[in-house]
Amino acid sequence: MQLTGATNLGYNVRVGQDYILKITRQARREAKQLFRVCQADEQLDAAKVRQTVQLLIDKKPRGYLGILQHLQRLVKLDEASRSARVETAVALSEVQKQSVRESLGRLKGGEVTVEFAENAGLIGGMRVKIGDDVFDGSVKTRLASLSESF
Repeated sequence: MQLTGATNLGYNVRVGQDYILKITRQARREAKQLFRVCQADEQLDAAKVRQTVQLLIDKKPRGYLGILQHLQRLVKLDEASRSARVETAVALSEVQKQSVRESLGRLKGGEVTVEFAENAGLIGGMRVKIGDDVFDGSVKTRLASLSESF
């Protein structure tokens, strides 16, 4: 699969010799509008997303496949940004876990699903991954950066 024919209107996705989908700026713009409509209090409402997707499939407006594809991408990005993986060198108490959950919730402005894991290789500290962002406060990383500076 490759992108071909970049134009000011969008881009074509090509598999072999067949063009399967052309996503236009208009389709991306409409998907963003629908994504905003599916939010309630800055949180994505799954029922609204399902209803919107079903309506698009039923009505089949011009460029609806591109709209659906971009809407799916936006939903996946939002979902990834609301889930976190926290690695620590030692197990955290429930009070510490709750404190981390609350801090991440404040950081992201809403509820965050948190998965906790132990990683003795960190030596100390913690590493937090939220979506594509990684916050690494581990001793292992600090030692590695210190050794690089010498």
